[in-house]
Amino acid sequence: FASHRLTSTVFSELFLEGQLCDSVIRAGDVEFKIHRIILCNCSAYFRDLFCYKPLPSNEAYNFPTVSPKAMSLILEYAYTQSVVVTEDNVLELLVEADHFIVTGVIQACCDFLERKLCVNNCVSICNLAHLHNCPDLRGKAYLYILHHFEEVGALSLEFLQLSVQQLSDLIEKDELNVKQESTVFEAILRWINYSPVERGCDMPALLKKVRLLLMPTEYLVDTVSRNDLVISSPACMNMVTTAVKMLNESNMERPLTQTRLPSEVLLAVGGWVSHFPSNKIELYNVRADHWVPLSWRHNASLGFYGCAYLNGCVYCIGGFDFISYSSHVRRFSLTSRTWTEVGSMHEERGFLSVVTLNGCIYAMGGCRQQKKLKTAERYEPDTNQWTMIASMHKRRTEAGAATLHGKVSGIEVVEDLFYEFHKLELQTQLRSVIAYDPRTRHWRNVAPMLHPRENFGIAVLEDQLYVVGGFHNGGLFCNVECYDEKTNRWYIVSDKGMTQGAVRCCVLKRHPDLTEPVNEMPFVLFEVVTAA
Repeated sequence: FASHRLTSTVFSELFLEGQLCDSVIRAGDVEFKIHRIILCNCSAYFRDLFCYKPLPSNEAYNFPTVSPKAMSLILEYAYTQSVVVTEDNVLELLVEADHFIVTGVIQACCDFLERKLCVNNCVSICNLAHLHNCPDLRGKAYLYILHHFEEVGALSLEFLQLSVQQLSDLIEKDELNVKQESTVFEAILRWINYSPVERGCDMPALLKKVRLLLMPTEYLVDTVSRNDLVISSPACMNMVTTAVKMLNESNMERPLTQTRLPSEVLLAVGGWVSHFPSNKIELYNVRADHWVPLSWRHNASLGFYGCAYLNGCVYCIGGFDFISYSSHVRRFSLTSRTWTEVGSMHEERGFLSVVTLNGCIYAMGGCRQQKKLKTAERYEPDTNQWTMIASMHKRRTEAGAATLHGKVSGIEVVEDLFYEFHKLELQTQLRSVIAYDPRTRHWRNVAPMLHPRENFGIAVLEDQLYVVGGFHNGGLFCNVECYDEKTNRWYIVSDKGMTQGAVRCCVLKRHPDLTEPVNEMPFVLFEVVTAA
């Protein structure tokens, strides 16, 4: 490595001094003296040019359409193996790097554009990547559009420039991340209204891609069927009336068509069943409102552990087997589907609270040998080490904890609203909930749960708080509740279909290795464009 760096430095100095050069390149009206062997090393284009179309040393290779600035950056990369990519030069640099087949510069531009992906530019970046044959970047930009379709369809100006075929391909995808199918219909209207004369005729083809059977009957009757574009098209009216008729005649609880795939799913791991630890793992799809058991198994010798998802892996932390407490941590890889022991905590903990924040795992409170704990520690996957952090003010055990994430003024921040669920007080189970906001440093009461419980699973899914299972009046509980912070209300969602206490939950981003289990769900397909 040191020898390579020294060689690069020497050639770079010769290039800057114009020494020992054997050819000349002209970009615009600027000439660059170069060493052909250096350019051959980084570009197949220049290798073929110099080998098969050589010019006398006194003649220049002329590229009149290439700007001197872009050529200078490409030559800088050829001699130093590094290039500075900025918002001002990335588009021109990618075009010329693609032209000259300089793969290192192409990758640098793609990495830069990927980091800059947002609602306002994802469509143009996707098109740019397709034009210049950058499949990885195109896949990530396309997935970004799918995952953020609600914002893209409502706010992006680039969205209005899509072709009818591009829009049709998007809205037919199972991966389109919309909570309500009405969002798709409204996005179509916005796209058509941008140029109604030219696009009005596209309504039947686009409406055909909308999953009308996922819409409430009231919305179909009151909104869709009364839209002027729908009314003016017999084909559209036929689709809407057919959907309304099917919904009115159906008494099925499940959707009549396949639901859109969620960008996240809820994983319930283990727990305590009939006085023994369970090794069962179940997955909840919020779109289909359905649980499916997974074939994966884990070490079930412990219960009452913490559970978290981070970087494609599920972590089971600590635990208790009614005899001893554990400091061990087990990690399950979704890719290899194997369990691995990783770094142990400093303290043995059961009945602990676990959350993830900024790429780390936090373990808080719990108990050890009948003693409640207020200590807390942080796990960093890169070092495989736990570090003690400041202790909590009070000793806490069997407390549920979660973090809600948000965005303020376009800057990503963490709104660590820690929700504390009280369960046992003088042998009475409570359903009260309080939330702590570190910005104000105050606790506040929020709506109580519908049912009192203890030792349940807790996780945040699509900005809503779910509690799963637990113990109730000395018995196991299968009920699942969801809290909506915007309305400050709890409501019942689909039961898991089995009683389970001491269960722990974590949320998984869409992952290619979840294809098989999600495919087992009714009316659901799972065809991932690229890993999330």
